[in-house]
Amino acid sequence: MRRLGQSAPAPMRERFDIIGFDPRGVGASVPLACQNQREYSDAWAQATARPERGQFDRALQLAKEFNDACVRESADRLPYVGTQYTARDMDVLREAAGDKKLNYFGISFGTFIGTVYANLFPKRIRVLALDGAYDPETYANRPYEYDLGQYVAVDAALKRFFDWCKDTPESCSFGNGNPAKAFLDLQASLDANPIRNAEGRVIANGATLVLQIVFDLNRARPFWPTLAKDLAQAQTTRDGRLLAEVSAGTASFLGMNTAIECADRDFPRDKSLLRTFLRLESAVAPYAGPAIAFGPPGYDHGHAPACVQWPAARRSRYAGPWDAAGSPPILVVGTTGDPDTPYPDAVSLARKLDNARLLTFKGEGHTGYSGSACARAAISDYLVDRVLPARGAVCDDALPPTTN
Repeated sequence: MRRLGQSAPAPMRERFDIIGFDPRGVGASVPLACQNQREYSDAWAQATARPERGQFDRALQLAKEFNDACVRESADRLPYVGTQYTARDMDVLREAAGDKKLNYFGISFGTFIGTVYANLFPKRIRVLALDGAYDPETYANRPYEYDLGQYVAVDAALKRFFDWCKDTPESCSFGNGNPAKAFLDLQASLDANPIRNAEGRVIANGATLVLQIVFDLNRARPFWPTLAKDLAQAQTTRDGRLLAEVSAGTASFLGMNTAIECADRDFPRDKSLLRTFLRLESAVAPYAGPAIAFGPPGYDHGHAPACVQWPAARRSRYAGPWDAAGSPPILVVGTTGDPDTPYPDAVSLARKLDNARLLTFKGEGHTGYSGSACARAAISDYLVDRVLPARGAVCDDALPPTTN
């Protein structure tokens, strides 16, 4: 939120004091702790990017070890970090700030927080903008369905990157004309011969490569030349940014990410059903799916093995309704090539809300605000003056390239 305050359009900075907060279990709000960096890195060292025998049993065991660490480090907080309580905390913050009604801009998971708030307190809203939206019903109550959409979206983004790489060899230094095959070959090579440190510990392999690239795809098309360069470095020299050890910050973030989502989401406890869906998700996303599905609890769509075995009560879970009856107009923003929060989820949320307007950014990357000057201006106009974009409005621009 501090970064948003610095980069927000001038009308937003002039109209609002921009306040960010750490939700329950995050950052300064008594952060959840699960596995430490060494434990988490060692768990990823056991994973692979390509399918292999025994991967389901391994995924269950890695998830149980993760859950046990969460209980060991954070047992007293686990039942209370679900989004219903976070949304109620946000209403306390609104009152403490002296605002009669909430002015809110939520990005990615922040859209789910905003959706829950809108359903708990629909008449306490002035403006609510939700960018990179979740379909709240599938996320909370039909999580396998929700996750499947994310698997499809991340592999689709990878395929578009491969197509760009093949079509623009002057900008892409990876793959020698067949980047998809080169990527699979690199995964297999790293699975067979992982990167080790001076102590002999495995610090990177095909699975950790996928973990890093899942985040990189969020940075949109302007970042693709940098990603291609880094993949070429990993392929030719077996070092570089993509083959660094999972950091302490990443271990902490993904631990909190998993614990909060397991508090929010109702996964059936049936392990045979889990096996079926992990196999399906791995199959529909052959480039990234096996590492995400059968690795340790990682980012968003890699939580199912942990959540199926989740040991804590879900006292702060919110399960609906989702229409926010009686709310003022809500702005929902979706990006057609979003690899993290698939565009159909934004469409679905806009339909579920009684009073919503959908803005589409036709582009790549995670969220319209981060990728489109047009979307950024439309969000600012709505938040400042309550002016909604026209029905069916589409942004098709893109912000300049970035390499950091």
